[in-house]
Amino acid sequence: MTTSNQKTTGALTHLSALSQYFIPFGNFIFPIIIWSSAKKEGDIIDHSGKQCINFQLSLLLYSLILAMIAIPTFIYSVVGNIPFEAILNEENVEQYFNIDNITGILALGITIIFLFSVLKIAEFVLIIYASVKTANGEFYRYPFTINFLKTNNVQPELDLATEAKS
Repeated sequence: MTTSNQKTTGALTHLSALSQYFIPFGNFIFPIIIWSSAKKEGDIIDHSGKQCINFQLSLLLYSLILAMIAIPTFIYSVVGNIPFEAILNEENVEQYFNIDNITGILALGITIIFLFSVLKIAEFVLIIYASVKTANGEFYRYPFTINFLKTNNVQPELDLATEAKS
């Protein structure tokens, strides 16, 4: 049976990922600390820790992929408008930037900022949602998460309060 303390620790594991807004890499450090110190206390803590770490690693991977697409495209958009001869002759390259050239760069920048913002908002909402579900004793699985750490196929145990609601 999952105890109230285990549910609280599982929920805190999810919420500890929000420390990234105050401490760099806090979204990895604190969930790992909480999970590794309490994972043997119950299945819900072990599941929550693995899910939280998998979710944070997946988001890191998605952000890196977004950057790997955006940075070369941005560099090509900027440098692609400058003739190679102008660089060799050390000409003033600002003359090659006009509204047509900047429009593509601006559109790319707005698109990347929008996608990254959607990713961060979804992360915040899903962390809160996962912590609420875990506090209620449910084994929450984040969507679009790659399982770097394999989770057990543990089904949530029904306690008397859950059975009484049914």
